[in-house]
Amino acid sequence: QTPEEILHHLQNIVDFGKHVMKQFFGENYVHHGEIIQLPLDFVRQLCLKIQPERPECRCDKDMDALSGYAMCLPNLTRLQPFRFAEHRPILCIEIKPKCGFIPFSSHVSQEIKHKVCRYCMHQHLKVANGKWKRPSKYCPLDLFSGNKQRMHFALKSLLQEAQNNLKIFKNGELIYGCKDDQDCVCDWNELARHLKPFFFPCNGLASGPQCTRTVVKELIHVITMALLSSTDSCRAGHMKTVPISQGRSYCEASAFNKELVRNGKHKLESSGLPRGCLLYKTLQAQMLDMLDIEGLYPLYSRVEQYLEEFPEERSTLQIDGPYNEAFYEKLLDLSLEDDGTVAFALTKVQQYRIAMTAKDCSIMIALSPCLQDECSEQRPVVLTSKSRFTFSVSVLDLDLKPYESIPHQYKLDAEIVNYYLKNVQAKEDPVMSNLFKENEDCTLVLHKV
Repeated sequence: QTPEEILHHLQNIVDFGKHVMKQFFGENYVHHGEIIQLPLDFVRQLCLKIQPERPECRCDKDMDALSGYAMCLPNLTRLQPFRFAEHRPILCIEIKPKCGFIPFSSHVSQEIKHKVCRYCMHQHLKVANGKWKRPSKYCPLDLFSGNKQRMHFALKSLLQEAQNNLKIFKNGELIYGCKDDQDCVCDWNELARHLKPFFFPCNGLASGPQCTRTVVKELIHVITMALLSSTDSCRAGHMKTVPISQGRSYCEASAFNKELVRNGKHKLESSGLPRGCLLYKTLQAQMLDMLDIEGLYPLYSRVEQYLEEFPEERSTLQIDGPYNEAFYEKLLDLSLEDDGTVAFALTKVQQYRIAMTAKDCSIMIALSPCLQDECSEQRPVVLTSKSRFTFSVSVLDLDLKPYESIPHQYKLDAEIVNYYLKNVQAKEDPVMSNLFKENEDCTLVLHKV
């Protein structure tokens, strides 16, 4: 790419964050950054310096050392805005929550997609392909439920099997999480050693397994409270929301759900998320995928056919930007009545791209210990048994998903579902049906004599 093309690409990323994603997530959560120019000699030295630190899976991707353009973004492992408590130790938890709902579209062809979430199905295919050694017990629907018991279970599962969905930083340095696909040995005792001064500053807690369990429990509590937090200053734009009540609120493959079934309970409580919290806003953006990829793909094909006939219209349709207020306004039409036009198809395609971006974003929770008389009213505070933290919550990885990736998503969806049906559900169904049968057999019916 020429320097001009790279500048245009970076400007699109900034504009997309500024004019689109800030409308969904709110002013305080999105940091769109700015474009700067750097001396080429500095960029070349930087590339050489960081190359040994890059994960092996990223080393085949070259950094741009020719254009001189770069994006300047805040360090989200620090509190935002950065001006507060720079001298204090900072703990940061990065969570990639993934898709928090089950498809409710009538276009879904396989019934299993109405019962088991995409993440839980995809885990089995990833293990089979050698990406991970074992499936995680984490289910996004538990995290997005708003039910604290389910959220605690989801976060504990992430800590047990972090994969690339959870990382913990201390003063900006990674102390917990996978550095590479297979580098996933998570040591809770080592984590507790790092975290103990944060949660038990007087060091009055005994060592050993009990200490580790207590520290991890406190960490999960703090993350949950931060995720459920909301402030008036973080309201998103006035977008008409997609009803979260659509579709079921639990996943049949969730380990939490299976445990309930084993204990004879068939109902999962879903407390719902506070409307102002980042999880709620993330879910709303994700649910712009109203048709599922199966209903979306024919509309993508309609747009593609139109572009084959009129390639000069690509810029008019704003497929590659500019991502301005006009682009955002077109996303507000949540109608599902297909009038056969390219305009309708394009709106659904663009909404799907936004949804895919929200499904793959990361949430950063930065925490800093503070004394009672130091915490200002302007900053949210979360309490534990021995400590109090001021915190900030941010969202990152908000680059718009490429238009050209839709055929890949369509193919991958079929691959995930077919693998799950053939290799997982076929084995699990008899076991689960027996559990339901056992629970039914235990029911005592009294007849009046």
